[in-house]
Amino acid sequence: MVTPFNGDGSVNYDVARDVARFLVANGSDGIVVAGSTGEGGSLSDEEKLNLFSCVAQAVTVPVLAGSTSGDTACSVSLTAAASATGVQGILASTPAYSRPSQSGIAAHLGAIAASTTLPVMVYDIPSRTGRKIAAATTIGLAQKHGNVVALKDASGDLVSAAHVKATLGTGFDLYSGDDALVLPFMSVGAVGVVSVASHWAGPEFTAMIEAFLSGNQVRALELNERLATSCTFEGTETYPNPLPSKAAMAVLGFAVGSCRLPLGPGDDELMQQATTIVNSLLGQRD
Repeated sequence: MVTPFNGDGSVNYDVARDVARFLVANGSDGIVVAGSTGEGGSLSDEEKLNLFSCVAQAVTVPVLAGSTSGDTACSVSLTAAASATGVQGILASTPAYSRPSQSGIAAHLGAIAASTTLPVMVYDIPSRTGRKIAAATTIGLAQKHGNVVALKDASGDLVSAAHVKATLGTGFDLYSGDDALVLPFMSVGAVGVVSVASHWAGPEFTAMIEAFLSGNQVRALELNERLATSCTFEGTETYPNPLPSKAAMAVLGFAVGSCRLPLGPGDDELMQQATTIVNSLLGQRD
């Protein structure tokens, strides 16, 4: 989920509660706090811990804490602290910028897993980190650490994802980390998506996944086509994620504020696009 800010740039915890409850009411079975969409890189540790506690108290679905960074020691410390806030899981990202080897990635993520008893979802997003987590690395982590139970795969590598799922079986959950690739990922064993566009298109994603699981491929494809424009809108070179999400939430009436630098605020063109996207989707609902 996005992190709402006040006009002075401080975190608006009241709106954070409202956004979390809205997401759950519109189909989300869990919430990630302080991830990339939540501008985790611009939040202080204190703000993150307050958000974890705030959102965990606001909803009854599992809340995952985005408590990791490129610094292993800091990630371990913050993850241990997050475990006491009431969250039900940890989203552990590949370390960014340093571009470590696979053994370094495994050691980093393994240290995080060892610092908590909470379930850990590994997050593979090479477009942000510069490194893909090899299938063998994910498999090794899950086999060594019993609390590494899921993968959010935003690499687009279906072959690798399929291999991970086939090897680890039903005890390990695969999620698409890309809204545009939900159906391809589900075809190789994913159970759902950790989504951006669900901020304004939660019912459509829920219906598409339910249609796929029930065997109604025609309906699933129809909803996938309906979501295509939202998937394109959610992040572009001009308006990278989460700028579009904050604009869409503003259209829906939530005072989420602007993004902090280095993302910065949106503009009138973005708001026009968001208004068109959101109103068009609302108009198509059954």
